[in-house]
Amino acid sequence: MTTPSPCRLDLRRLRSLLARAKPHRTVAARVEALSALLLGSPYAAHGLVGSAETPEAFVAPLDRFDCVTYVETVLALARAADAPAFADELRQIRYDGGVVEWVGRNHYMTEWARRNSKRRVTWPVAAEGLGVKKEKLLDAVPGLPPRKTSFWCVPKSKLKGLASRLRNGDVLLFASTKAGLDVFHCGLLVQAEGKLKLRHASRSAGRVVEEELAAFLRANRMAGLVALRPLEVAEGAGQGAA
Repeated sequence: MTTPSPCRLDLRRLRSLLARAKPHRTVAARVEALSALLLGSPYAAHGLVGSAETPEAFVAPLDRFDCVTYVETVLALARAADAPAFADELRQIRYDGGVVEWVGRNHYMTEWARRNSKRRVTWPVAAEGLGVKKEKLLDAVPGLPPRKTSFWCVPKSKLKGLASRLRNGDVLLFASTKAGLDVFHCGLLVQAEGKLKLRHASRSAGRVVEEELAAFLRANRMAGLVALRPLEVAEGAGQGAA
């Protein structure tokens, strides 16, 4: 399949980011480095193009993000050796089977997690003894039929037990308390100055920020947290095995 070229892609910026990530030997290390390079980028809501009524367009701006496109972009960069590989990785991460269409976009993050675990882009961080199972009917996206989902998350009261299992570069999904929605926010974990920190595109701050994870947890009501670990790229794909 020919990889569609993304719109709104600054090739010079892309090549610079890939070059600066290259010395880092693991996907997790590249996630840490790349997520730092994008700190301060403006927040942009509804950055993707397409709806139930309008055609989907494959876009990849590198200068502004919402929480999901920030995570997707960093992961695609971390897994790519060159510009075509980045486009392919981003397309596969964002869409079911890599097919650019609105109905196949990963609109819900539990759906995103399942599909990207199947592709071995990420894998759930073990939460035995900590997690609780949530079952929901998702209906928050206009134009999509309601769909049932179930997932495991770690409630706030047990997050101290999860902290020792987290690693640099982990993807964090924050489960919603609202009916019809599974996850309300996502970001990337880094360990710095002996503390767990969250890098994420913040609507309230208007940009990509880094803050202590504990502070984010205190400030936000949630049903729990889901942690996903980025996996190394299979031999012969993207960056190659580290």
